[in-house]
Amino acid sequence: MGLPANPKLMSIRTFLKRKAELMPGHKLVFTNGCFDVLHPGHVDLLSRARSLGDSLILGLNSDESVKMLGKGDDRPVNPQEERAFVLAGLECVDYIVIFHESTPLELIKAARPDVLVKGGDWAVDQIVGNDVVTKAGGEVHSLPLLEGYSTTGFLEKIRTS
Repeated sequence: MGLPANPKLMSIRTFLKRKAELMPGHKLVFTNGCFDVLHPGHVDLLSRARSLGDSLILGLNSDESVKMLGKGDDRPVNPQEERAFVLAGLECVDYIVIFHESTPLELIKAARPDVLVKGGDWAVDQIVGNDVVTKAGGEVHSLPLLEGYSTTGFLEKIRTS
């Protein structure tokens, strides 16, 4: 038996139809990542990202995309559908779109968010899509990370236990 339906997981085409139905002035926030093993740092970042607008679209790296990032042969630990299902359980996440490229640039261009957010390990000028969002009059934020939490650190702790 597979996972139950995930109404927050959708194609970019479906997302764009939903976006077209939003009220004028609706502030859309975008962030992205692998979110391989969900931890408090992820939840904190996603909650703070969502607080910058009216809804949050999360660009989720596909399994192939995670492998392209060189995070290790054993990554992702959890397949994309399972990662999306867990993320959909968070109240702060409104939409999830899986992308297959090494960066979310094409997804950002299509979604046209008002606010672009990444974790504080990214300088604002290094955030993919920064130029797209700022040229359209949007905001780009690099939010401080919750110290002591990372998927890599968590997996290393398990390996050495």
